[in-house]
Amino acid sequence: MPTDLCLAHLVRRDWLTDGPLNKLIDLYIEALQNRRYARNTLSAYLRCLAHFSYWMRGEGLSAAGIDRALIERFLQHHLPTCACPAPCRSDLKEMRAALHHLLDLLPGADQEEATTSACIAAELGRFDDHLRHTCGLAPLTCTYRCRHVAAFLASCFGTEPLEIGRLTAGDIDAFLKGLAARWKPASRKVICTSLRSYFRFRALLGDDTRLLSASLPAIANWPRRHPPKVLTDSQIEHFLHAFDLTDPVGLRDHAIARCLLDLGLRGDEATHLTLDAVDWRNGIVTLHRTKSQRAQHLPLPVQTGEALAHYLREGRPQTDSRVLFIRHRAPFGVPLGVAAIRNAMNRAFARCALADRFCNTHVLRRSMATRLQKTGVSIKEIADLLRHRDVNTARVYARVDLERLRTVALPWPGSAS
Repeated sequence: MPTDLCLAHLVRRDWLTDGPLNKLIDLYIEALQNRRYARNTLSAYLRCLAHFSYWMRGEGLSAAGIDRALIERFLQHHLPTCACPAPCRSDLKEMRAALHHLLDLLPGADQEEATTSACIAAELGRFDDHLRHTCGLAPLTCTYRCRHVAAFLASCFGTEPLEIGRLTAGDIDAFLKGLAARWKPASRKVICTSLRSYFRFRALLGDDTRLLSASLPAIANWPRRHPPKVLTDSQIEHFLHAFDLTDPVGLRDHAIARCLLDLGLRGDEATHLTLDAVDWRNGIVTLHRTKSQRAQHLPLPVQTGEALAHYLREGRPQTDSRVLFIRHRAPFGVPLGVAAIRNAMNRAFARCALADRFCNTHVLRRSMATRLQKTGVSIKEIADLLRHRDVNTARVYARVDLERLRTVALPWPGSAS
């Protein structure tokens, strides 16, 4: 749709055409049309953009000064007390979405507002490089560890220069106590692991961090005190019938479910599957973005291949993206994220009345391992299929096979058996 036609019904179009954003209008409209946003959505976003342009002109700002900090200033400080001439768009959620697309058109503008000092940012860069290239950790793991360390360093130093020698056990205690009310024990344990990893990194640089590492508490948490929750065969059947195979989105979600359930994929691994990852002739799926940072080859079961083929032929829209699972709604063609896959599976659990017992994607991975265990597959083979480096990690599934456990259970003392 031409720009003139998009602006024809915009009451405040002069705020755009005569404002600091006038040279970005064509690019903005083209970007949203390429992502197949509905006409009504595009019109609403243009009204939001007009309001932002009017405010910028009043502040004497140019397009070169647009960044995330400026947008947050507009959203947090101007909108609540807005006195701009009516009519003008002022819905916070809608305004944030519209301006997010504007950032995509400005190289270098979409930078997170600095929440830490330059010293902390530089330190996190070095730590992240160490985690990725020395430790070989997965990108998502590196992101979380840097996030935890950033919060700790910011609480200790603020905007002051970093001096690791100034850190004490009291700093660690104060930081962790602040988390106690908001985080579960399992999460606090992960944060302690992140801090321990950082202290080891500093030790490699010559700092004496032995006392700091020793000060990290052992968080009481027994994640394996109960057998893992898994789906029974009948529940799996109900779950797989919860997808509408006449709808393209249903075909996509069903194919995702089969990958999680038959291949034991993690959610992040499913998001990085590409069209080139499937060798149809030999029946092999290759995972490149795994937790171990190693390429893994998995056999492609017939039912999984059929679900993928059905989605590719009947459901997947035409797009330039090579990622297997993409969005079917605006922003069109963008690869699905982990949250989108998790939400799709949770909706399926709700449709088959299992939402009160199961959620997220990992239950499908555990169910796959448990089914293999019940058919006599060894723990070592299960560990290999799940891409576990340590075979002991997969031993938890042995506790789920109650029938086989009964065959080796000893009689209870004093019982008649």
